[in-house]
Amino acid sequence: MASPDIESPWLCAAGESFCGSFNIRVEEGNAADILHVLEVPTSSVTYNCSIPKPPPLPIKPCTKNKYPNRFLHCSFVPKETKDVWDKLFKEGNGADVYIITMDESCIQAHSSILSIASPVLGNILQQSKVKNGFKYIKIPGVPHEAVYAFFRFLYSSCFEEEDLKKFVLHLLVLSHSYLVPPLKRVCEYFLEQGGLTKENVIDVLQLARNCDAPRLSLICVRMVVKDFKAITLTEGWKIMKRANPALEQELVESVVDEDSRKQERLRKVEERKVYLQLHEAMEALLHICRDGCRTIGPRDKVLKGSQVACNFPACKGLEALVRHFSNCKTRVPGGCVHCKRMWQLLELHSRMCNEPDLCKVPLCRHFKEKMQQQSKKDEAKWKLLVSKVISAKKALGPFSARHAGLL
Repeated sequence: MASPDIESPWLCAAGESFCGSFNIRVEEGNAADILHVLEVPTSSVTYNCSIPKPPPLPIKPCTKNKYPNRFLHCSFVPKETKDVWDKLFKEGNGADVYIITMDESCIQAHSSILSIASPVLGNILQQSKVKNGFKYIKIPGVPHEAVYAFFRFLYSSCFEEEDLKKFVLHLLVLSHSYLVPPLKRVCEYFLEQGGLTKENVIDVLQLARNCDAPRLSLICVRMVVKDFKAITLTEGWKIMKRANPALEQELVESVVDEDSRKQERLRKVEERKVYLQLHEAMEALLHICRDGCRTIGPRDKVLKGSQVACNFPACKGLEALVRHFSNCKTRVPGGCVHCKRMWQLLELHSRMCNEPDLCKVPLCRHFKEKMQQQSKKDEAKWKLLVSKVISAKKALGPFSARHAGLL
């Protein structure tokens, strides 16, 4: 086939047949139908190799596993000062309070320090009666080690990582109940940065909501949605299902909503691909009709001299459609599916063209005149399609095929 410039035989023959019938109906899914025959190659942009590589980052970024430890150990209080307060708590010199834990063990403390560190404990101590020179506070339902770690933190803000890993849920509840924000932040951060597992996420979720930790609660919900099937097999889910069916229903609805959003995102991505391909098809159509692409033609065509295959996006995809359209004997919108797509591409171009009098694409001006005879329903569909293609074109910005120097 000769090169399809404006003087080529296929355009002359097509011009005779173009005027025969313009009764085209645009179905709802015509955008995808138009692209069915187009095999658009992935466009590639060759960057200048002389551009120097960027300098390395000044600081090596911290990994997710290392950052929490740095956070937990970060402090502006000298170690010596911490050791003094830690020693005061452990030795209990001058203590005037006994903390009674669930196993009837006692922990000595100082009422002045507890009152300053926790307003809740301060109110409790004010209402407590002195017996044998001491005030007593009972903390039932919490292991002795967890209570010990909690009160040690009130003195020196110190804690052992092993205690935090083992009793983080108890410490979260204690810090919320007795209004100790620094410890609560530590517990939340520890759970957010790797302390959550499939086995404990349901328990943490319920505690986070009871302890006013919205960020931690959101992270738990996301984890449940992400690995829903595995989490529903855990013991925590089974207990929650019996004790809190409303929460179970909420989590199931969250999974359904997330799946719907995921499907909608995928649909929009695929839809955007269709409009991007239509935009490239419009660019290729202009390239063929205006510039006269010299490399498309029969599949066994041998390129001459230094001639290389056209790397314009969608040019090869349109080649098959153009070849068929030039040789098809039916060539009416309702008689041949491939010709119908070519007609629709030509009409889409006409609706996007701003210079019909100077345009070299066949029947551009003729389709402009035909627009006035279409029904309002068809006109609305075409306008929507044009707006989507133009939006896709704008989204490409300076990296479109034409700006990338592919012509």
